[in-house]
Amino acid sequence: MNDDDFEDLRGPIPGARTRELTPGLRARESHNVTFFSDRFPVFWESAAGATVTDVDGNRYIDLTSAFGVANVGHSNPYVASTIADQASRLMHGMGDVHPTEVKAKLFERLAQLLPPQLSKVFLATTGSEAVEAAMKTAMLATGKSAFGYYRGAYHGLSLGTLAVCGIEKFRTPFAGAIAGAKNLELTYPGFFGDDATSAKAAIARTIDELGSRADLAAIIVEPIQGRAGTIVPPSGYLTALRELCTERGMLLVFDEIYTGFGRTGTWFAFEREKAVPDILCLGKAMGGGFPISAAIASDAIMDAWPVSRGEALHTSTYLGNPMGCAAALSTIDELDRLQLPAYAERLGHELAGRLDALRSHAVVREIRGRGLLWAIDFPDAAIAERVVAGALARGVIALQAGLEGNAVTIAPPLVIAERQLYRAIDILESIISRQTERPG
Repeated sequence: MNDDDFEDLRGPIPGARTRELTPGLRARESHNVTFFSDRFPVFWESAAGATVTDVDGNRYIDLTSAFGVANVGHSNPYVASTIADQASRLMHGMGDVHPTEVKAKLFERLAQLLPPQLSKVFLATTGSEAVEAAMKTAMLATGKSAFGYYRGAYHGLSLGTLAVCGIEKFRTPFAGAIAGAKNLELTYPGFFGDDATSAKAAIARTIDELGSRADLAAIIVEPIQGRAGTIVPPSGYLTALRELCTERGMLLVFDEIYTGFGRTGTWFAFEREKAVPDILCLGKAMGGGFPISAAIASDAIMDAWPVSRGEALHTSTYLGNPMGCAAALSTIDELDRLQLPAYAERLGHELAGRLDALRSHAVVREIRGRGLLWAIDFPDAAIAERVVAGALARGVIALQAGLEGNAVTIAPPLVIAERQLYRAIDILESIISRQTERPG
């Protein structure tokens, strides 16, 4: 962990080379993908640890982990060399026909990390694929087809996962395709309700919302909501939810695609309450930058799928890609070797105090988080947008979040050095201090 990798800007942001590349990309890419303005974006050229360098040679401190992927650091040397070695021997296999040894090794390693009841794995490539695999598994295991999900939930943007997406702007354009789903939107508890009373109130509200619904296959939930702005449920809520699902004959699915692999100070966020889900979804940081994800369940639940007779009911071309499996193994090794979950826990406690000082600024409405996943909440999206753009111009990469885009997320690589992290926070604070609420 190098604590000397501060920002280093060579000129105005965006730089000249970024401005040269922008028109071509803008002309050829779907205009729904990349946001362009006079201040945004920059074109990345390389990254290492918690530092990103753009095509103009400007260096930035990364507070995003590239959407929560780079927990072991960007271009982690051990992970990169493992992928390269695997690529030189076997770049691609036949995931559901002829297995590879590295896939079997990954299953063994995951079994060492997880509770014994999470014993059978379905590998995929993206987080949304893992969630869809979990949904299909729950349907087969229960014979039911409806799901409970939460307002603010983000489980991917594929058509299947939109049915359990709790952010309306993503659902609305495709409402016709998901209108038939009889799913139930629940209220997600949060905003630092850490006492037993608030947990009881939250679960009581959940029970009321469930009412007499007996057609739900599962409740799918993020142990901490990410895209909604790092919403942390009250302590004890996940345990109570676990008990409720068992009593009602519903499965419990934890989406730990963002919170898994050390992000919140434990290997997986559910460990804090020991509320073991029936199905666990993993992704993002799992491959250290190489796409791989998983849905993991007990033997009894996963065995609801019929035995393969030569044609799988749910599969993909890249299932169990050997480079992805090798990347996941080496990423787990690095998380373990560097003791990054414990480091995120310790640094998170220190960061909490540092962020708490931001409450003195009038535009800061709330601070929420755990480990190295935090959000600064503002009154509106315009302030958050100005903070993100201002941070980029000063050498810090951050992302907007929140249902209304009114939050800024802090989720750096878990290898970030303390001085590097606090340098970035100092820059954020200097920008926040200049913000004022605008009337109307």
